[in-house]
Amino acid sequence: MLRLQFYLILLVSTFLIVSCKNGKNQIAVKKPNVILIMADDLGYETIGTYGGSSYPTPNLDKLANEGMRFDHCYSTPLCTPSRVQIMTGKYNFRNYIGFGLLDPREKTFGHYMQEAGYETYIAGKWQLLGNAYQQKLAGDRIGTTPEKAGFDDYCLWQIDYLGSRYKDPLLSTKKNGAITHQGQYGPDVFLKNITSFMENHKDSPFFVYYPMVLTHDPFVPTPNNKEFEGFDAKSKINDPTYFGEMVEYMDRIIGEIIKKTEELGIRENTLILFVGDNGTDRDVTSSFNGISIKGDKGHTTDAGTHVPFIANWKGKIAPKSINNNLIDFTDFLPTLMDISGTTPTSPVPLDGISFYQQLLGNNSQKRDWIFCHYAPNWGKFEPKRYVQNKQWKLYDTGELYNLAQDIEEEHPFSPDNYPKEQKEVLTTFKGILNQYK
Repeated sequence: MLRLQFYLILLVSTFLIVSCKNGKNQIAVKKPNVILIMADDLGYETIGTYGGSSYPTPNLDKLANEGMRFDHCYSTPLCTPSRVQIMTGKYNFRNYIGFGLLDPREKTFGHYMQEAGYETYIAGKWQLLGNAYQQKLAGDRIGTTPEKAGFDDYCLWQIDYLGSRYKDPLLSTKKNGAITHQGQYGPDVFLKNITSFMENHKDSPFFVYYPMVLTHDPFVPTPNNKEFEGFDAKSKINDPTYFGEMVEYMDRIIGEIIKKTEELGIRENTLILFVGDNGTDRDVTSSFNGISIKGDKGHTTDAGTHVPFIANWKGKIAPKSINNNLIDFTDFLPTLMDISGTTPTSPVPLDGISFYQQLLGNNSQKRDWIFCHYAPNWGKFEPKRYVQNKQWKLYDTGELYNLAQDIEEEHPFSPDNYPKEQKEVLTTFKGILNQYK
């Protein structure tokens, strides 16, 4: 009898030890949650951690201080080209079909994250199905919906309907369709839905993509302003003096999302990425390191393409990290694939380079240049193609700029007076422009 009890105890003990070991292994290999937040029309000069002094951004500053700040992240200068690029990992000449449209044949990071076992959610601005005018402009082509783009659930502005994005917003959810939220503020509704999704999926890996409506015009009062209550959402007000409070509100929303990860006990297993989609609106001028910078959205200058990018992963990314490597919007998808453990299946090669190892302090894999094919097919924005690094920028028209001395691109070098000492760089740039056509 005693011998039988001994063997039973031994068997149970062995089972518990194996179970504990397996449990530890499961915890060790548990895939991290990812929250990708993208502000609308927000250049790097607006954020305090970069040297901006016009608007308080304490939550973003703290996020950077406790994580990694990227000083050389570049987008295209307009929203749809940037969004198509970040979602597909490809340059626009491969898959851009028109403003306000995402080609339904494209595979997005939503699809890849689903394949990796993630619950996927998107809130904020969609604007990728296209209205009748946008579809006609694109040769009668139609974009796609969030479900078909790899998202399990959503709360979005402008899928089928326009309406307001701020006060009394007209927003669509998978469950209820399009509803006007009378008396409410769009960003607050997005926040509520995002945090609810996080609560419901805190025990399984999730991917939240939050392309914000802030800080895009119209520039109107926020709920922090006493004018908000009496403000008519149908008015034509678009006053840049409200831009500052919109930046502050954006920062507060981000702070609430971070706070929620802490409340749910998932902070250390959640990678938070914050980026701007393009430069600041041209009606906005901000103070930056003692100088004034006028936003240049829509144009391919630094003020139109240089965006803030902050990565934070508590316990993984070293605090106070400054990353000086070049980052392109095509780099986000392969990075998410690295994190989630998926591999590309698209017939067209991805153009991005994963910066996952850079987050962990390994800079062995980085890019030497950034290529941009900018043909927005919208408004008066002229198509342009160029290659740049941190100092030099070459357009396919032959114009060359020394960004270290001429950041506003006012004094181009013509082909007959290119700096001879930059022959190797220019040869590389010309080869890239010839390759990507």
